[in-house]
Amino acid sequence: MRILKIIILILVLIWLVWFLKFAKHYPRTGELKTDPQTWGVTYSTKFAEELGLDWQEAYLAIIDDLQVKQIRLPIYWDQIEKHEGEFDFAKYDYILNEGSKRNVQFIANIGWRLPRWPECHAPRWLAGDEVETIKARTLSMLKIVVDRYKHRPEIISWQVENEPLVDWFGICPKSDKDFLQKEVNLVKSLDERPIIVSASGELSLWGEEAKTADILATTVYRVVWNSWFKYFRYPIPAWFYQYKARRVEKFGENMIISELQAEPWVPNGTLADLSPGNQAKSFDLKQLEANLKFAQKIGFSKNYLWGAEWWYLKKQIGDDSYWKLVKKLFVE
Repeated sequence: MRILKIIILILVLIWLVWFLKFAKHYPRTGELKTDPQTWGVTYSTKFAEELGLDWQEAYLAIIDDLQVKQIRLPIYWDQIEKHEGEFDFAKYDYILNEGSKRNVQFIANIGWRLPRWPECHAPRWLAGDEVETIKARTLSMLKIVVDRYKHRPEIISWQVENEPLVDWFGICPKSDKDFLQKEVNLVKSLDERPIIVSASGELSLWGEEAKTADILATTVYRVVWNSWFKYFRYPIPAWFYQYKARRVEKFGENMIISELQAEPWVPNGTLADLSPGNQAKSFDLKQLEANLKFAQKIGFSKNYLWGAEWWYLKKQIGDDSYWKLVKKLFVE
C-alpha cells in the first residue's frame, strides 16, 4: 500500500511538472479579429534605444506600417528632467504630434515607476536622496507633465505609475498606497480625463488598485520564469481574469489589458542580452498567436501588446514573421 502511494505521488509530481513547464495551454478555437480600436501597443523610447534601434524610426514604422491607433506611452522622468529643474519634452512632443496627424490615441503613462527595467526611472541627480524627497519631487514632476499635455486631445487617459503595488519586481522602494492616492488625486485636480491604475494579472487580487482607478488595467503573461521552476507556463484560464474584474466591479470600458505578453520573458538582464535560443524558450510565433487569441477570450475592452520594439528589431535583422502577424490586427 505504501509503495502504491509513493507511485501515485511520483505520477502526480510528473504530471504537475508537465502541466506547468511543457503543456502549451493554447486556446483551442478562435480566429484573430482585426480591430484597430481594440488592439494597441506600449511604445517605449527607452527600450527601443536599449535594443540599438533608432527610436524615431521604430515609432514611425509602428504608426505608419502597422497603422497602430492605440498607444500606451511611458513618459520617462529621467528623460524629461535630466538636470534638476530643466525639462525637455521635445521627444514626447514629437511622438504626440506625429500620432495626432494619424489619429492615434494615447494613454500617457506618468510617474516614477513606469514600464521597462528597472521599473523606477527617477533621474540620476536624485540618486541617494531619501524616498520621501523623491516622492515630493514626483508630485512636482506630475504637475508639470499634466499641465503641459492636458490640452492634447489625442491623450485619452492618464495611467498613474505602472503596477504601483507590486513589490516583487523591479529596483524600487516598497509600494505605498497612500502615496499612490496622492498622485491620483493630484492628476484628477489638474485634468478630468480618466485615471488608469495597473495591477499584476496573475499575482494580484486587484482590490486596492480598483479602488483608486477609474479604469483598471491588468498584465497578462503566459510564459514566465522564476528561480524555482525556471521557465513555466501559466495554466490560468480566461475566465479567471473575467471573474476578478467582476469581483472588483470593473466592466466594459473600465477594464483593459495594459500589457499583453508579445515578446520573450527575460530571466536576467535585458532582452537586448538574451540569445535567440533563450528567446525561443519562452516565446515563438505560435505562442504570440496563442496569446492574442487568449486575450480575445478574456474579452476586455482594449489590449495593449508588449513587444513592438522587439518585433521591429526582428524585422530589421531579417525575421518579419512577428511584424506580419500583428499587422493583421491593425490594418483593416
